Amino acid sequence: MNIHIDKHTRTPIYWQIADQLKEKILSGQMPDGSVLPSERAFAQMLGVHRNTIIKAYAALKDEELVESVRGVGYRVCYKSGEFCEPDVRRKVNWSAVIKDEYQDMERTFDDIFQRSTDANNISFATGLPPAVYEEADLAADFAAILNEQGGKSSFLTPYQGDLELRQRIISYLRTKGIKAGINQVQILSETNQALDFIVTAMLKEGDRVIVEEPVSPDVYRIIKLAGCRAVTVPVDEDGIVCDHLEALVETHKPKFIYVNSSYHDPTGNILSVERRRKLLEISNRYRLPIIEEDAASELSFQDVTLPTLKAMDRSENVIYIYSFSLTFIPGLSMAFVVAPEKLIKSLSYLVSIRIMKLDWITQKLLAKYITSGKFYENAKRITHLNRQKRDLMCTFLDRLVPLGLTYEKPRGGVYVWCRLPEGVDGKEVAAVCAQRGISIVPGDIFYPNKNGGRNYIRLNYSFETEARIRLGMENLIDIITDLAADPSGL
Repeated sequence: MNIHIDKHTRTPIYWQIADQLKEKILSGQMPDGSVLPSERAFAQMLGVHRNTIIKAYAALKDEELVESVRGVGYRVCYKSGEFCEPDVRRKVNWSAVIKDEYQDMERTFDDIFQRSTDANNISFATGLPPAVYEEADLAADFAAILNEQGGKSSFLTPYQGDLELRQRIISYLRTKGIKAGINQVQILSETNQALDFIVTAMLKEGDRVIVEEPVSPDVYRIIKLAGCRAVTVPVDEDGIVCDHLEALVETHKPKFIYVNSSYHDPTGNILSVERRRKLLEISNRYRLPIIEEDAASELSFQDVTLPTLKAMDRSENVIYIYSFSLTFIPGLSMAFVVAPEKLIKSLSYLVSIRIMKLDWITQKLLAKYITSGKFYENAKRITHLNRQKRDLMCTFLDRLVPLGLTYEKPRGGVYVWCRLPEGVDGKEVAAVCAQRGISIVPGDIFYPNKNGGRNYIRLNYSFETEARIRLGMENLIDIITDLAADPSGL
């Protein structure tokens, strides 16, 4: 099929394709009933993105020139004498209106977490803390906060976040060796939002950043949607490998380095002190910002804890992100960023135009609990429960070691990173688990280019009760045992 595409004209390519197909249909070159090439085949034929073909076919469907038929694909449905100009009720061509990158994203990670919302589903995927706050106490505290407002007509908080909470966070930061001023702290709802706002404030389309690999999909998707590229560096038991980091900095000229320093997601590894020093050395030499994500550092199962990169930083080069998602109340999300005032002002401006206000009642509740010490007390309870659940999950994983499964027992955090027996695929394990009402995350999701992790899975032990962990792990053992015995699934 002869379709000419002019990439130098301002006319969108899908319009060019649709217009030429329309001409062929109306002229009779493509008679009624003719079958059009599949979206993928046509895209390969013309050297364009598949979504471009989808948009072109959608435009022709809107004009009632083609139809999609199950088992056939697209075919011409124009009949001579019956075509008329579309009336005012023409539907919007949503495939053409929505940007390609928001239609063609990997959905596996999101679908897993959607399944986790089902009460009947056992979730080893959800990174949430156990519920340790008493419901009656919470109800009373919420009521007290509402009464304390004194009948104010508005419950807005400053764009930078509630002043009292920022003051409490400054005190909290000192327990981590971090000194910050009141104008160096920005409150946000979660880590993803914090990173999204930082990327918006700092990056231009085409910029590059250095990230660890494996890395949370939330990180690389935010970077990709900004039109930027994530340059990956492998992680080992001591965190991000720094051996060739300077060469990558020289080659790619990244705008920042992103690291998850404590109980890394998904591996659970801890960035060593030596590598923390090396990262700061590189940061100082190249005047290169480091983004340190540190949500799990509070959940340590050992007596010795390492200083944060931010605490070791003497040049204000480290942007520190902390989330209370693992240490507070399930479903109540709150995070903060510590950075130089200039960046904090930019983040506050983004709050003012994107979300207008922050969740004031969660801010008030968290400030109340930090002030009273209840937050610290319950964070210790959460850590204790997590340690017990880790030990329980690991007793089941140990039963799979003779089959070839390997893992490192986490020293803190909420995840176990498991290497599966030879020949067992993580996506297949996740698929069978889903059929049995269990959510796990396959390892390849943590590789931006899908070039690794096929023989890994990530398990979370913090969220479910011990009884449900036992039930889910018994099923997981059966699934992996069966797949290891017959990797083909036959």
